Amino acid sequence: MISPGGTVTDAASRLQGPAGALVADAELPREGGHNRPVTQVAVGVLFQANGQFLLTTRPPGKAYAGHWEFPGGKIEAGETLAQALTRELQEELGITIHDPQPWKTERIDYPHALVELHFCQVHRWTGALQMKEGQDFSWQQLPVTVTPVLPGTLPVLAWLAQAQSSISNSALPTAA
Repeated sequence: MISPGGTVTDAASRLQGPAGALVADAELPREGGHNRPVTQVAVGVLFQANGQFLLTTRPPGKAYAGHWEFPGGKIEAGETLAQALTRELQEELGITIHDPQPWKTERIDYPHALVELHFCQVHRWTGALQMKEGQDFSWQQLPVTVTPVLPGTLPVLAWLAQAQSSISNSALPTAA
């Protein structure tokens, strides 16, 4: 959840789960039980020069449809993280990314899947955004103004808030 002041707070459903995963909707049963396979996912955090980042909605017909997330998708067998992210963003958004930078990884235990999200920062791409899966998009900054936000998006918003706080604090004068 994002508080009105722009800070990220833990949703009541975010608990520590299998292998340190954050648990989404903990009150719901897990499809496949707790020993289900981990799905590897490439996720792009696209930044404009002004610092705004791209969020898109989950397409109709998918789990958590209409929730806002960073775009991406499953890493297929034999693909590198960069290859998977390039393919996914071409398929979903119609853009070609350049030089994605691996950033952080987070495991999320959703009722429908256990996923390991590999987040990459993306600062360069070519092509205009085309929402090829019927999703919406929004360029955002902290605090985000779109809801609902997918649980797997919350850690990134927290990392961005922490980085923003570090930058703000480093600009403060220090005592002599």
